[in-house]
Amino acid sequence: MQLEQLAFVVEVSKTGSLTAAAQNMHVTLSAVSQSISNLEEELGVTLFIRSRMGATPTPEGRPLIRKAYQIIELSNELREEASGYTNKQVGHLRLAAFPGPLHLAMDAILDFKQNYPYIQLDITEKGIDQIIEDVRQGKIDIGLITLSEYDNPKQAGLKFGQLLEGKMVLAVNRQSPLALYESITLDELKREPLIIYNEEHLKWFMDKHQESFDLSNVLFYTNNTSAIMKAIRDGMASTIGLNLSFINEPAINNGDIVLVELELPDPYSIYLGWVRSEGRHLPKATELFIKKLKHRLSEYEK
Repeated sequence: MQLEQLAFVVEVSKTGSLTAAAQNMHVTLSAVSQSISNLEEELGVTLFIRSRMGATPTPEGRPLIRKAYQIIELSNELREEASGYTNKQVGHLRLAAFPGPLHLAMDAILDFKQNYPYIQLDITEKGIDQIIEDVRQGKIDIGLITLSEYDNPKQAGLKFGQLLEGKMVLAVNRQSPLALYESITLDELKREPLIIYNEEHLKWFMDKHQESFDLSNVLFYTNNTSAIMKAIRDGMASTIGLNLSFINEPAINNGDIVLVELELPDPYSIYLGWVRSEGRHLPKATELFIKKLKHRLSEYEK
């Protein structure tokens, strides 16, 4: 029995697929399949029922797979403990964020990599729903998302943390008459062409306040932030979003685009936050990154 075999078992259990496990661990499908078959032969127990639909733990395999989880977690803790006796931290951090928070966290990411050069860092941009699902499946270690008081912070198996409070704003071309406002109501936006970033919170926001908008003026939804910024700079449309999403945006910093606070009929709290798996061991790399992120983001509260 080898540690690698147990790692394959754990990954197949997480993903429900030998193919997905192989992709996540950067090995061939045959390597995963043969390794698990050899382990099953050694143990005398079939761990998974394999089919075209994926791989499902057998009743007799479930307690053994739980043991494999424990062994892999202990091996990770052992490596982290050992790294504490050296002058360098090692490990692997898989981070996902949607573009606004990722832009905001970039200083923390660069600082983190400079302080811990031996920690491998993988970063992806995704929607909030996909980030949460990837955390559940163990595909990423931590996600950066927005959280509002209307969200459910106690979803089973997940742990959330708040980082920075924000507010909803209108991003508008500096030559627009709306740029002269310090704050603006939704009714005053009825005739304003809008392009909305395609993510769940903003969809919810638009649905909640649909009576205040002429929906024919919502030109489209998109995940392309560059297209949104270009449309605003060209005076073709404005957008609505969380003010934190625009921090470090060059067009905001040079004054081409102006942020105007939205006056909401029912104000609510909204935060930049993180999400991770509650049931799994917190890797040292993730713990260090959260500390670095909190420290750098605290500068925006001053």
